[in-house]
Amino acid sequence: MENKENTKVLQDAIIDVPGIKVGHSQNLKAGTGCTVVICEKGATAGVDVRGGAPGTRETDLLNPVNLVDKAHAIYLSGGSAFGLDGATGVMKYLEEKGIGLDVVLTKVPIVPGAVLFDLGVGDYRIRPDARMGYDACLNASEEEVRQGNVGAGTGATVGKIFGGFRCMKSGLGTASFKSQELIVGAIVAVNCLGDVIDPESGEIIAGVLTENKKEFANTMSFLKNFPQRSGSSFPTNTTIGVIATNAKLTKAGATKAAMMAQDGYARTISPAHTMFDGDTIFCMATGEVEGGANVVGAIAAEVMARAIVKAVKSTESLYGLLSYKDLQKR
Repeated sequence: MENKENTKVLQDAIIDVPGIKVGHSQNLKAGTGCTVVICEKGATAGVDVRGGAPGTRETDLLNPVNLVDKAHAIYLSGGSAFGLDGATGVMKYLEEKGIGLDVVLTKVPIVPGAVLFDLGVGDYRIRPDARMGYDACLNASEEEVRQGNVGAGTGATVGKIFGGFRCMKSGLGTASFKSQELIVGAIVAVNCLGDVIDPESGEIIAGVLTENKKEFANTMSFLKNFPQRSGSSFPTNTTIGVIATNAKLTKAGATKAAMMAQDGYARTISPAHTMFDGDTIFCMATGEVEGGANVVGAIAAEVMARAIVKAVKSTESLYGLLSYKDLQKR
């Protein structure tokens, strides 16, 4: 009988990695939400934080010199630092399912996470909380492939060098790559200060707009032409994502793969990793097939770049903000 995993139709999404589930919960009126990536048996995990304004939890735990080497879920959320509360709901759900690090008295779910800033999009008084995190877990499945205004991407925007006045709507994207038995997937909520560039064409596809909102103002051109002006920039950004793979990686290898995946940000976001972004990437390795960190990391950078482009191209206009699709209609 054929292996079910070998006959599964690929969805070009992170759920193509066997054992990975994705769930979302969002409040469209408030303009925020969260996304959870679950591996019930635990995955060797690493993380890389490049931006200057991160909001994270349990990232120190993923340092290769520290004890615990497996995570059971990664939590991505809007709500700025308030949104970290949602991870409590993820832990509650996993503990109820008997999933976590066995400490005899109970099992402690390991749930690292990161948040982005979306408070200015909808109602800043409503943020992802424990209930929303729990609901995201209830919604989690191996079939979830939605993109755009969903989960952690609900309130995501890009091109904010002038604040929120001329930015564009962004969202959540996912992609995957398979070669022989190796699978690498990515999921990302794109919420950057800079513009998003399609690496295939080299053209800006979303970002800061001119005053008439008909063309791109080009963030890098502004920075180069007016180097002593910072515009209205505040740490109201951050792109957060997860790489998952079925490769066997050590904790150090997963960390290196996460580091290399940051090249996907650099190829598609201009500029990336600023002091106004908290750019973070997690890596989850389920350990089913051979595949070193060099291979996984190099592929992960390409897959992450594609997921970012898909996030922008999948998003619909919301909250009075133009999307990529709106510009294509003109």
